[in-house]
Amino acid sequence: MYKELLYEVAGPVATISINRPDRLNALTDRTQVELKHALIQAEKDERVVGIILTGVGRAFSAGADMRSLGQIAASGKIEQDEDLSNLRAESAGRETDPEFSVTWSFILSIPKPVIAAVNGPCAGMSFVIAALCDMRFASEKAVFTTSFSQRGLIAEHGISWILPRLLGPSKALDLLWSARKFDASEAERLGFVDRVVPHEDLLAEARDYIENLARSCSPTSIMIMKRQVYLHLMRPLNEALEESNKLMADSLRRDDFKEGVASFVEKRSPAFPRVNIG
Repeated sequence: MYKELLYEVAGPVATISINRPDRLNALTDRTQVELKHALIQAEKDERVVGIILTGVGRAFSAGADMRSLGQIAASGKIEQDEDLSNLRAESAGRETDPEFSVTWSFILSIPKPVIAAVNGPCAGMSFVIAALCDMRFASEKAVFTTSFSQRGLIAEHGISWILPRLLGPSKALDLLWSARKFDASEAERLGFVDRVVPHEDLLAEARDYIENLARSCSPTSIMIMKRQVYLHLMRPLNEALEESNKLMADSLRRDDFKEGVASFVEKRSPAFPRVNIG
């Protein structure tokens, strides 16, 4: 189905790999459309508890393909050369604010964990995509840069919203203004990366995380918690508390709560049903 991605489901894990290693996985129009389609396919797959996004070869992604940027710079127009209408897909549409339906912010509305497994260079648009994933695991070989200011661009696709929330305003501005490169160790110190692991263990670490969730945690709880966290970033405390109280009351009536208590008392692993997003 995909020309510039690899897509695999193994157990509860969907792995999406950007597959343009000869171009350091630079993102074309097709790559971007395929990526959104694959993410929505994983969202709707009942088998899938969590999603990993990574790159084939030595890079996560170098960002937007410079050939495309060169054409835009020459013509002053943003045009799509290829008809990709067969790959258009709409998210299953959980209740979210309108902001989470624009470009890559829709990742925040996918009701499953999305982990960026950053295996190498991560720049520009791919830096934005990684930032909008729920967690970032990095290989010790990962290198990051925002790159926008060095191309005469601005903080694009929501990075001006998410990066200060991850790092704080001053650190976000430093990375955006300077576009300097920083390694995985610094990314972890800044709070951009959640884990740094040996290069050869990166995908296994991300898979293990999702498999542990699938074994022991309610997919419904995970879905609701993700929605709470991102929507409550934009709401006053009293509104967040009111909604949380209502959601808590709903959860006490759910079969997952009964199963969670029973499995604890009986000293066994819980058997939570998967979420049907459909």
